[in-house]
Amino acid sequence: MKPDRHLALKIAAIGLAMFGFGFALVPLYDAFCAVTGFGGKTAEVAAVAVEVPDRDRTVRVEFLAAVARGAPFTLAPEVSHMEVHPGQLYETHYRARNLAGSALVGQAVPSVAPGAVARYFQKTECFCFTSQEFQPHEELTLKLAFIVAPELPANVDTLSLSYAYFSAK
Repeated sequence: MKPDRHLALKIAAIGLAMFGFGFALVPLYDAFCAVTGFGGKTAEVAAVAVEVPDRDRTVRVEFLAAVARGAPFTLAPEVSHMEVHPGQLYETHYRARNLAGSALVGQAVPSVAPGAVARYFQKTECFCFTSQEFQPHEELTLKLAFIVAPELPANVDTLSLSYAYFSAK
């Protein structure tokens, strides 16, 4: 059997290709989730308000918050829920506090349930679009403006918006 002189080069090239593919999966998965709403992900771009809201229909939007284990923050919605008309623009707020004695940066990641209808929850302004800079022990009021799209399937009468908050370094 004749030894292949380029075997090591071929193996290294395959390893490098696998490494590159591993890094490419994260943005590809994020793009897939943003387009399909898979995993409760919502679009990270502002939506546009509809001119005529559906006043004959009411949808309950529940607001939830969680902080990553070990993150020195609190995060809570100002209201636990709202009754909204699809197509109409609404505004609410969350409160976040830095519990540490040093300046920190926080970042929120949204999720909508049920995940199959996440694409119908459209944020026009959201603190999740950017990170927040906190001074020691500072509390911030974080704005959320949103629209539930009128195309939301008729069998869905409740949406839950949850934010996971973590320390961004």
